[in-house]
Amino acid sequence: MISKAKKMKRYLPLYLMFLPGAIYLLINNYIPMAGLVVAFKKYNIRQGIFGSAWAGLKNFEFLFATPDAWVVTRNTILYNLVFIVLNTVLGILFAIFICDTLNKKLRKMYQSAILFPFLMSAVILSYIVYAFLSQSTGIANNSILPALGLDPVKWYSEAKYWPFILVFVNTWKGIGYGCLIYIAGINGIDLAYYEAAKLDGATKWQQIKCITIPSLAPTVITLTLMSVGRIFYSDFGLFYQVPRNSGMIYSTTNVIDTYVYRGLMEQSNVGMSAAAGFYQSVVGFALVLTANFIVKKFSKENALF
Repeated sequence: MISKAKKMKRYLPLYLMFLPGAIYLLINNYIPMAGLVVAFKKYNIRQGIFGSAWAGLKNFEFLFATPDAWVVTRNTILYNLVFIVLNTVLGILFAIFICDTLNKKLRKMYQSAILFPFLMSAVILSYIVYAFLSQSTGIANNSILPALGLDPVKWYSEAKYWPFILVFVNTWKGIGYGCLIYIAGINGIDLAYYEAAKLDGATKWQQIKCITIPSLAPTVITLTLMSVGRIFYSDFGLFYQVPRNSGMIYSTTNVIDTYVYRGLMEQSNVGMSAAAGFYQSVVGFALVLTANFIVKKFSKENALF
């Protein structure tokens, strides 16, 4: 048997490669967890985190005691559910289209083009949307709607349009990340499966249904579980910058993150903000466990743990 010293020497390069990531996780993720105590305290900057008076669960009341609590919770969950479904389905669809492109140069160009919006900051994205939706100078009101014989719309004043706008913008921006992962998964599938299917007379749809999608299932499940864990979080830039913080459309653009941010700006309550983050983390953790348990019931090999 190999002694422990020999094992350590054998795997030392791997441990050294792991060390920077472990140090980063320790400093960035685990040490700050001590600050969770702020969620249960009436934080005073002079007294510090551990010297401030205890507040019990009063900081959590902010999330549930106001009439807007149900609206922001509903918006957060429903938007994220739509984002998960759309980005998964369209990501797989575009990945299949790109992988079926015979020209390698075009394939690389499509991959770069679909990832480009994902790399944009929320500020740039908000200006692009504003260029389309501005009431006075926007492309929609000055070119598209008049060509269709429709009247101009006050986009930043009417809340009913924003669920569709936000879903479209998020899909356009976020689809590239998952698409590239699915492209990598498709490229890893053995071509012998497709060749055997062609010999058996399988159509393209049958190949996708019986080979591509089952092969991508572990990747889809992993990405979905990660997304479910963040279902109580939202893209702050998407919901704050893109609607330009317009108060008239809060009913469809206000989510937990923007709600807490506005409350923090108005009340300067650090404890309330910490309580919101703690609440989101606990619910996200519970959702991941639940989703993983359901996956494990149907397919143990595809579960995370």
